Amino acid sequence: MTVKVALRTLLERSVKKMGKGMNPIVMAAALEMVERAYNEGITVQISAGYRSLEEQANLFGQGRVYSYKGKNYSNLAKPIVTNAKPGQSYHNYGLAIDFFIVSDDGKKAIWTVNSKWQRVAAIGKGLGFKWGGDWSSFKDYPHLEMTGGLSYTQLQAGKKPHITSPKTSKGDGHIMSIQKTINSRYKTSIAVDGVYGPKTRSALIKGLQAELNKLFNKKLVVDGKWGPKTKTAVITIKKGASCNITWILQAALYMKGFNPGTLDGEFGKKTEAALSKYQKASRISADKLAGKVTWNELFA
Repeated sequence: MTVKVALRTLLERSVKKMGKGMNPIVMAAALEMVERAYNEGITVQISAGYRSLEEQANLFGQGRVYSYKGKNYSNLAKPIVTNAKPGQSYHNYGLAIDFFIVSDDGKKAIWTVNSKWQRVAAIGKGLGFKWGGDWSSFKDYPHLEMTGGLSYTQLQAGKKPHITSPKTSKGDGHIMSIQKTINSRYKTSIAVDGVYGPKTRSALIKGLQAELNKLFNKKLVVDGKWGPKTKTAVITIKKGASCNITWILQAALYMKGFNPGTLDGEFGKKTEAALSKYQKASRISADKLAGKVTWNELFA
């Protein structure tokens, strides 16, 4: 039987990896993210935090000829991993972190960008981070940063960022609203804690099963399990759809970190845009249709 890695172990590893040059608020937010993810059944660890200018030069020198302050950092034997020179990375100011998923026992790093990875990024964004996976050009999926709106030039000039401490006393307010609606609409009794954990996921699946039975007579067992019968029974919805299944889609997209706007059950432009972004991030066909593949990616 696999023994799950302790939260304390993940936090201690993360503190060590972030180093001593971190902005204290950014570090607190990073650790809060690790803890919230753990409470949702996702084991995640911070792999990098503060990076000195010399360490940045060493990274920039990979794959190219480069010297910094008279020292040669060229390393053509390795591939290019960054386009940021020393002073051009928020890591150099303790304002950025990298993360990765670990196996449940904490012994193996998992670098696959899947639904768990996207959920951790969503938690981070809810705490005030910006995610490299949202960048339009070079996507940096492990990267999260909290810059206080300052540019590299401003930071180099000595300007200090104003960053607000993350709220750690309760979870996401939108998720709390979703949980309340699920409890009311589908007679569930999940905790209204603002955390997208296994019970909230199961309750959302129950809602989908109930709506499929009600609207399409699918005769599913409403058990909250994503089994073969439910996978087969799901329908395809698209822009213009107006029903509770659209609301469930909107809720699921929000849980994954892709904001569809108002959760009103109306499949409009914002829902379509969020769906398309989610499909691209999940590396499935970005057809803007919520069909079997998309539903399975959301709930599997």
